[in-house]
Amino acid sequence: MSTFVLAAAGLTLVVLAALWLALRRADVAPDVDEAASNVRILRVQLAELRAERDAGTIDAAAFEASHAELQRRVLAEAAPAASASGGRSLRGAMLLLLLAVPAIAAALYALLGNRQALDPMLAQPPSQFSPQDVDAMVERLAERMKADPSDADGWQLLGRSYMAMQRFDAARDALAQALQRQPGDAQLLADLADATAMAQGQDLLGEPEKLIAQALHADPDNLKALALAGTAAMLRREPKAAADYFERALRVAPPDSPYVSGLQDGLQQARAAAGLPPAPAATTAPRPVNAQVPAAAAAPGPASAAQSAAAPLAVQVTLAPTLAGKVREGDTLFVFARAAEGPRMPLAIARQAVGPGTRWPVAVTLDDTTAMAPQFRLSGVARVVVGARISRSGRADPEPGDLEGQGAPMAPAGSAALTIDRVR
Repeated sequence: MSTFVLAAAGLTLVVLAALWLALRRADVAPDVDEAASNVRILRVQLAELRAERDAGTIDAAAFEASHAELQRRVLAEAAPAASASGGRSLRGAMLLLLLAVPAIAAALYALLGNRQALDPMLAQPPSQFSPQDVDAMVERLAERMKADPSDADGWQLLGRSYMAMQRFDAARDALAQALQRQPGDAQLLADLADATAMAQGQDLLGEPEKLIAQALHADPDNLKALALAGTAAMLRREPKAAADYFERALRVAPPDSPYVSGLQDGLQQARAAAGLPPAPAATTAPRPVNAQVPAAAAAPGPASAAQSAAAPLAVQVTLAPTLAGKVREGDTLFVFARAAEGPRMPLAIARQAVGPGTRWPVAVTLDDTTAMAPQFRLSGVARVVVGARISRSGRADPEPGDLEGQGAPMAPAGSAALTIDRVR
């Protein structure tokens, strides 16, 4: 987020979504081993159901109804989660599933703060669900919401799914529908702020700030809203206010959350910018809070990641000759780097105008000054993947017709060369 700071904890850059309509209530995330076992059982049941249909034991209507229900249950079991405000179990399903299917290169965001809950899902075979399966499920959910628009949980799930797929305009619209049906819901307000920031070019200022303020009015301890508020304050050059938000976020963050170190880093930077002494070792409140962090916030990389790797990453972007005729006047080139492992949110991003007269290759430098949020930087991860995209609309979220290219995992400093060689 270019300046999208979206990153929970300044984290405005991260909320992914829970996958199709497994809308169930739970105050505590289910045991992941049990969930994985349940997924396998449900998949067997799906196979048995298809066999009954093929054998003529059940008719088409009964099959469709049972198939839809089992599919929702599979998706529900695939990802434990819970919102900071309501205890819904819809917090991370989509993201966790996407993380389990690395082939979905479109996923960019959203993540829950529970590394223990994620790891077992990451171990699941990526072949369980193909990118086409996920896309089809999302589209089916969208169709169901058109047929029954009164389901607020369904709209929220759809919005988070779109966030995971980088379809930020669609995510914003779906979350707005959910909020209309559940006005004043703090988590929905925070999610909508995140999506709106991404849809308007990764900018937290303006409408996203208003939504963040409403979220904190409804729930002063909402982790995502606090993280986004801190990041927005840094963008406004109000480091003292940012430090206050980050401190509050740390007090409600689960002690084992992978975002704690990023929040602590953001707090120290905010205090330094405000001329305040470093904060003592941050502590978190003893009570666990199952809260979701922004899609606008990247999870920190391994603690051992080269924190000294502050050197810039020089990127040379080339356009494949076969695509030269597809670049139009007014197009925008985005060059970004994201962590090789974890959320697909960019840690650093640069943009510039391109057109038919652009001379390739184009040289771009990515470093900690181009970070989406000050506490989530290139120097905070061990390896990154560099990508480039030429956008017709000028928006950061990918759209059909965009020209794309991606490199292989590499160190977050040095030089990289990649070629834009495909059409989205």
